[in-house]
Amino acid sequence: MKPLIGISCCVKAFGIFATPNHAASDSYVRVVLGPVGGIPVLLPAAGEALVPEILPRLDGLILTGSRSNVCPDYYEGPPHAEGTPEDRERDATTLPLIRAAIAAGLPVLAICRGFQELNVALGGSLDQRIQDLPGRMDHSTPSDQKLPRIRTAKAHGVRLVPGSLLATIAGGTEIPVNSLHNQGVARLAPRLVAEGWAPDGTIEAVRVRDAVGFAYGVQWHPEYDWERDSISRGLLQDFGQAAVAWANRHRMPQAAE
Repeated sequence: MKPLIGISCCVKAFGIFATPNHAASDSYVRVVLGPVGGIPVLLPAAGEALVPEILPRLDGLILTGSRSNVCPDYYEGPPHAEGTPEDRERDATTLPLIRAAIAAGLPVLAICRGFQELNVALGGSLDQRIQDLPGRMDHSTPSDQKLPRIRTAKAHGVRLVPGSLLATIAGGTEIPVNSLHNQGVARLAPRLVAEGWAPDGTIEAVRVRDAVGFAYGVQWHPEYDWERDSISRGLLQDFGQAAVAWANRHRMPQAAE
C-alpha cells in the first residue's frame, strides 16, 4: 500500500491579476513519487480548521521550503525588514499541523522553511538574516553560482552527531549540503535535539526528542539532488519507509465478510 504524503502549500500570486493560489514546488511531488514511494497530497494553506480533518487521512507529512519567512509574531521576534516575504496563511496552517502530527506519531520530514517552522511550532525562535550576524556565513547562495546548478551545488559541510540518522546514512560524520536560506535557528525548541551544524555553528539538522514516529528536519534541500546524492536519497527513503509502516499499521484492509 502506497502511503499518502501531505505536502504543505504556500499562498502565491499567479497570473496578470495576481490571483492567490495554493502551491508547492514540483520537486516535492516528484520526490514523493520517487524515493519516498508515496502518493502526493497537496495541503492548502487553509488555516487551523484543516488540521483535524486532514491529519487522520495522511501517512506522512513533508513541510516544504519557500521564499517566505515564518512571521516573527509566532516567536516574539522583531518585525521583518521591509520587503521580506511572509505567508501568514501558511503559518496558521503548518504550525498547528506540526504539533498535531508529532503528537499523533505521524512521520514528519521538515525541509528549509519547514525546518524553521518545526522549531517555531515547538517553542523555538529564529535568526532572520544569518549573514548579518558576526562570525556567520552567507547561507543564501551556493558557493557554485552557475545557474544550472544553483539548487544542487554543495555550499558547505555539515558536521553530524556520530550514530545519528544522517551519520548512519552517510557512513560518516561530515557531509556536503546545498544552502538556500536566510533564516535559521536562534533558540532551539526544547523538544528538538541538534544533530548537524554548519561550519559557523548554524544548526542544520534536528530530531524531535522522544517522538513516537519519524520526526526529522534539515535546513538544506534533499529534494533537489536525490538523484545524484545518496545521502539525500537515503533520508527520503527512510522517511518513506516510516510512512509505509504507518500506513500498514493504521490502514489495514478490512477483512472480507
